[in-house]
Amino acid sequence: MKITSNLNKGFTLVEIMIVVAIIGLLAAIAIPNFVKARTTAQTNACIANLKQIQGAVEQWALETKKAGASAVALTDISGGSDKYIKQALNTELKCPASGTYAVTDVATAPTCTVAGHTL
Repeated sequence: MKITSNLNKGFTLVEIMIVVAIIGLLAAIAIPNFVKARTTAQTNACIANLKQIQGAVEQWALETKKAGASAVALTDISGGSDKYIKQALNTELKCPASGTYAVTDVATAPTCTVAGHTL
């Protein structure tokens, strides 16, 4: 008498399809939440940058005795180690969401070109 044993081990096609479906469902839930969290983080970082720029403009105005209607440029407050916002030379202040910052005068708050990024 011959004893045979069936040693076919492994996963069936149905089991693999169920695992793939579960991973797809989790990805469908996670990816939109990741995009939303990234957008929120960029907005918060931009607003924090605008607050820093506004503080630098106010400090510049106090130290140079400028009035509220005095014009100010980003180059007045940023650039080198002796400026109010330290950054690498020859670099531009940029929003994390690929926007740019602008300042006009001491009395006006700085702005960002991306919609929704305001003080």
